[in-house]
Amino acid sequence: MLSVSRADLASETCCVIPMYNEQEVIAEVIHGLKAIFQNILCVDDGSTDESVSRAREAGATVICHAVNIGQGAAIATGFIWIQTKTNFSRIVTFDADGQHLPEDAMRLVEELASKELDVVFASRFLDNQSQVPFLKRLILRGVANATKALTDVELSDAHNGLRALTVDASRKIQLTQNGMAHATQFVSLVLQGGLKYSELPVTILYTPYSRSKGQSILNSVNIVLDLIWG
Repeated sequence: MLSVSRADLASETCCVIPMYNEQEVIAEVIHGLKAIFQNILCVDDGSTDESVSRAREAGATVICHAVNIGQGAAIATGFIWIQTKTNFSRIVTFDADGQHLPEDAMRLVEELASKELDVVFASRFLDNQSQVPFLKRLILRGVANATKALTDVELSDAHNGLRALTVDASRKIQLTQNGMAHATQFVSLVLQGGLKYSELPVTILYTPYSRSKGQSILNSVNIVLDLIWG
């Protein structure tokens, strides 16, 4: 078990936020993370609003896709950028819609380091802290079952955007699924790379804004089709 201070863990971690038209909440999300982590990277995926300027004003580094490609592509771009740096050993992926708690992100990083893991997945289903709406629960359970069938990895919450991983692990997770199917591909690449992983319970905040950004049943069907024919 590694013994590293919380401050050192935070300073060696870069938080990657895939961002698309999040001007309403992105500054608040960044400010929340900044209370714990110094290094925030927003990968803007072709936003047409004020997301980029608001993220920069809030203190994040921002790199941009010229057009909207997809969340998976934004995360892949973030991984590549971080891999070119020498001051980071860990990565956190963090959604831009305000549904994650920065303290949960830190808990994932601490789990990653203390147990010498490669990846730690967040799960809203390992305890009862997240009041998951019924339809959302149904959709996510279906996606988790599809992920298990396609990857042979059983996770309770395969499409949770909050994860912690080492930079070395990110080199084995080369995402080619640009859209939301990237989350299932991520799991598959963890298995293929022989990476050590675990799940940790987290709280998801279901605000009207985050609900409006969530997956629909049609999106869940599209994820499976992307994985089969993509």
